[in-house]
Formats: sequence, structure tokens, C-alpha cells
Amino acid sequence: MNKLTINACPLCGGTHLKRVMTCTDFYASGEQFDLLSCEDCGFTFTQGVPVEAEIGRYYETPDYISHSDTKKGAMNTIYHQVRKYMLGKKARLVVKESHRKQGRLLDIGTGTGYFAEAMDQRGWEVEAIEKNAQARLFAKEHFGLDVKEEGALYEFEPGSFDVITLWHVMEHLEHLNEVWDKLYELLTNRGVLIVAVPNCSSYDALKYGEYWAAYDVPRHLWHFTPATIQQLASKHGFIMAARHPMPFDAFYVSMLSEKHRGSAFAFLKGMWTGTKGWFSALGKKERSSSMIYVFRKKR
Repeated sequence: MNKLTINACPLCGGTHLKRVMTCTDFYASGEQFDLLSCEDCGFTFTQGVPVEAEIGRYYETPDYISHSDTKKGAMNTIYHQVRKYMLGKKARLVVKESHRKQGRLLDIGTGTGYFAEAMDQRGWEVEAIEKNAQARLFAKEHFGLDVKEEGALYEFEPGSFDVITLWHVMEHLEHLNEVWDKLYELLTNRGVLIVAVPNCSSYDALKYGEYWAAYDVPRHLWHFTPATIQQLASKHGFIMAARHPMPFDAFYVSMLSEKHRGSAFAFLKGMWTGTKGWFSALGKKERSSSMIYVFRKKR
């Protein structure tokens, strides 16, 4: 298997890299992967992940909910209930931040298509991209969505979209800088880029360390903080216009993290940590388990 070896930080180009921890793939393989951090800018990433063309088997598990849509178990049942609530919240956020009730939207990494379908129902012209064939088929069969393969990102004309969304997708993308350049090109001058990613400086990330479920190696290659994603955006011609916490993520991630630790009563312990994480984020939203960032092109 070909693996990706990163010798220079993709954010700042620095070569002073240190190992900060070793994490386990609890979903698919049981393999371990090192997390490295750049000593110059603090950006953290997973070393030695399978290259993009070969990582597919690490997603081929019924437990990987964004692709399988499984409702098995209490944690996944909760995930579905929260997602139903968050779909409406995300749709309202798009309208608020884009200053338009309808427009052209690209959803990258659409998974099984719930968000794309929600925006389509609200009258938006929606294009959706998804790497996983099973997830694309689900979106087609359940919502009638014509979800495109990942190569379609490079087939759209410049300035094609008023809004581009990546909901927990950016952390998966191997060609990070190339994708950000393409996003800049595809947006209209007044368009908005909305990115949701886990926050590895969050309350629950610091509590669980190597067991934090949102490290999700090797599927998650990049591990962002509010500071590093803002630096990445600036590098590619964007400014951060807003940021919003995703407090519900702390509950789901904490329950999974307790499960990874082999804790008894993982559900209850995760709920307790999620509650503490919720209150922590109320005081400082940059401690939220996941964050939504809104970017605009620099004028």
C-alpha cells in the first residue's frame, strides 16, 4: 500500500515537525497512525495515511455513518435526530451568510445527500460531489440527486457558485492547497465558503487525547484549530467573516471517545463530558468540539 509521507508543513512550509501522539483506527482496521505537529505554526496532521487512490477501504464499514446512513445503536440514533435539527440550522445559516434566499450552491462531500436535498427543496440550484459510490447511490435512490464523482470539482466554470459548503469534509482532502485554490476560483466575487471541521483544541479533544473520536485516523488527515484554518484561508485569498460553534458534536464525539477508551457506561459518561463541553463553549466558542467557519474573498 502506498502511503502519504509529509516532510514539510502544508500550511507554512516549515520542516520542524514533531510527533504529538499515536492514534488508533477504531472503525475499520485497528491500525495506528502518528499525529505530527509543525513547530513553526502549530498545524497538526496524520502521517502515513494511505494515498487518496487507496484509502477507500478504510471507509467501507457500516459504522461509518456519513456513508452508510446506519441507524444501528443508540449513538447513531442520536446522530440522526441531531442531523435532522442541524439541517434546518445549516440552511438558515447559508441564507443569512450569503444574503440571499436562493442561488447556486455546491456541496462537496455530500455523503448520503441530506443537506443537498434540503437546499434543493428550498429552491436552490444544487450541485453535489461525493467520492463514495455507495453514498452516491443512496442519494440517487432516496432523493433523486445526481451526485457527481470527485473529479467533477475541476469541471465547473470559474465563478459558478454563490455558496460552497464542506460539512466535515476538509479534514479528509489529500490535496489541501489545490482544493482551496479551486474553491476560490469557483466562487463568485461576493460568494461565501462555509466549512465545518472538528476542533482539535476543543474541550473534549484535550480531555480524550489519543482516544478523541474526531481524530478518526486515517480518514482525517488534517486537524484544525480556529487559528490554523484562518491562516490557511488567508493563504488562499480568503478572510474569515464569521465562526459558529457546533455544540451538539461534543455529545456524539464524547460518547464515541468513551467507547474507544473501553469505558463502562460510555453513553452516560459521554453525555456528561458533552454537557461540560457545551458549557465550556458557551464561555469561549473556540473551545467547541467542532466549528463552522464562513469565509469570503479578500477585497
